[in-house]
Amino acid sequence: MNDSKKSDVSSAKPTVTVKLVKSVAGTRESHRATVRGLGLRKTNSTSTLEDTPAVRGMINKVSYLVQVI
Repeated sequence: MNDSKKSDVSSAKPTVTVKLVKSVAGTRESHRATVRGLGLRKTNSTSTLEDTPAVRGMINKVSYLVQVI
């Protein structure tokens, strides 16, 4: 019974989908680590994340590499 409530709560949280549109080759190591932290690997890969201030900050840091869908 508790498990179904947890899944209902998690699906109600706002999410943001991010797509890697530019290669991380030649970028700073911290920016590459941020892209990996967002769950992105190769160009054109996408990741759906919770819309939190921490995630928004990561997106802003590498905004020249990613696109919010």
